[in-house]
Amino acid sequence: MERALLWFKCAAMHDPVRPVLKKPSVIGWEAKFRRIDLVIERPLRGEELLSRMKGWFTVDVRQVTEIVRQHGKLKLLDDYHLVVETKEEPEMRALTEKLAEAFGDEMGLECFTKKKLE
Repeated sequence: MERALLWFKCAAMHDPVRPVLKKPSVIGWEAKFRRIDLVIERPLRGEELLSRMKGWFTVDVRQVTEIVRQHGKLKLLDDYHLVVETKEEPEMRALTEKLAEAFGDEMGLECFTKKKLE
């Protein structure tokens, strides 16, 4: 399994940035006749997080998602880092090439290796 961080050019500052999940999504209820204190807290999934970034980057995040789906999947690692995951290294290379062809230097992948604890 291969993993890579996604880096995008910020639409406002033009710096390389990557989406991360700072806090989980909190969903609750409001009742008409009583108070309900129950809430559900959960992290967004990979595609959900990226779709929330629409307009913040210089690329179309929906197009990025479509290209990633052809070679792998978006995943939230450790409930914080948005990564793209492929089964093998050739798929990651093909994905990197396709993203570069579609977006040039507006976005890119930073591959990293999984380290074994000893």
